Amino acid sequence: MKKLKTTFLSFLSISFFFNTNAQEKEKTIAFNFGTKAKSASGVSINKAVDYDDKTGYGFEFQTVANVNFDAKSISSKSPFYFSVKLPEGSYSVEVVLGGEENAVTTVNAESRRLMLRELKTNKGESKTERFIVNIKTANFDGDKKIGLKPTEISGLNWDDKLTLEFLGNPNIQSIKITPISKIKTLYIAGDSTVTDQGSEPWGSWGQYFPGYLTNDVAVANYACSGLALSSFKSQRRLDKILHLMQKGDYLFIEFGHNDEKAKGEGKGAWGQYTSLLKEYVTRTREKGGIPVLITPTQRRHFGDDGKLIPTHGEFPDAMRKVATELKVPLIDVTNMTTAMYESWGDELSKKAFVHYPANTFPGQEKALADNTHFNSFGANEIAKCVVQGIKDLKLDIAKNIKSSVPNYDPKKPSQPQDWTVPASASIEIVKPDGN
Repeated sequence: MKKLKTTFLSFLSISFFFNTNAQEKEKTIAFNFGTKAKSASGVSINKAVDYDDKTGYGFEFQTVANVNFDAKSISSKSPFYFSVKLPEGSYSVEVVLGGEENAVTTVNAESRRLMLRELKTNKGESKTERFIVNIKTANFDGDKKIGLKPTEISGLNWDDKLTLEFLGNPNIQSIKITPISKIKTLYIAGDSTVTDQGSEPWGSWGQYFPGYLTNDVAVANYACSGLALSSFKSQRRLDKILHLMQKGDYLFIEFGHNDEKAKGEGKGAWGQYTSLLKEYVTRTREKGGIPVLITPTQRRHFGDDGKLIPTHGEFPDAMRKVATELKVPLIDVTNMTTAMYESWGDELSKKAFVHYPANTFPGQEKALADNTHFNSFGANEIAKCVVQGIKDLKLDIAKNIKSSVPNYDPKKPSQPQDWTVPASASIEIVKPDGN
């Protein structure tokens, strides 16, 4: 875990070392919190302990001061992080919530992947929740390595730890982490509208999408801000995905925003973009995987008539043609977001994007007005579009959508005032790469 920004409100991390050579893939590690907590087989944390790479667990980033130790739980009024030193892979995480006071707990994993949202526990009540987290490193297939950006190197998604951020006024009794050797995996390839955005106020659909799935599938998001099909490939992200992919795994592919900027002979929607889409599809199928194409999210650009002005040129049509020719499932997020933005209208649609007046966030001297990148509300609405697309296509993975998830109509989107989620401790006012 690298140094986080001083604008963090608070941070807790805990980490535990797994012997990667021994591949102890079935071992469950338990952490029990509280001054009187005891565990016959796990780790009892009775007092504040900072993260240490040798022990492999502890509170991190100076947020341990925010944590109160009760008899059999910990609580806080501020966000804190808990990291566990682990090898790459997918893990089942079980948290027992509740304690001596009423609490409302939200849990993010890694770079702000929303796992649990505003779960209430009454005084003396216990509630057990479980979710799946995929953690990854840049290394693969011997000495090969993905080309990471500096922001990724300093972030939480590519280190050797599983990091959990607890927000709201959380109350935690225990955490259990179990490696999963075999699980269906849904890989994601994309850009800044798809990746896990590590800092407020930015958000992308990929980090809200896992919360809509059951614990029978893991989501491995390899998207990165600023990338196009060509750079995603040249950074060996596609190679690593295919190296790990098992028969029946999925690869969701959304590109377009940055591909549009490539100029010259052989470029464009019907040149390099089309040929690379076909390559991604073909190579995925050769591995026994299932490719799914996703047209790019629309930019927020309204005309005087209140209708959205398309900015992607022929790129969505090029992807649609590839989907038809190669018989690839396609989720038309371009059309869905067009309907969504127009339903909100020019002014209200700003509430789904990073539009904030000056001084909303620490160090923000100027207003933020980004019509490409979403905040948490907007990103979650896009995630709903993707989930609905899976349902509409009747993909096999539709059975892994939680039964509690209602159908979604982008012509009748949710309203900003109906969405609440505690802000992460991580804040960055510089916009992500890409546009």
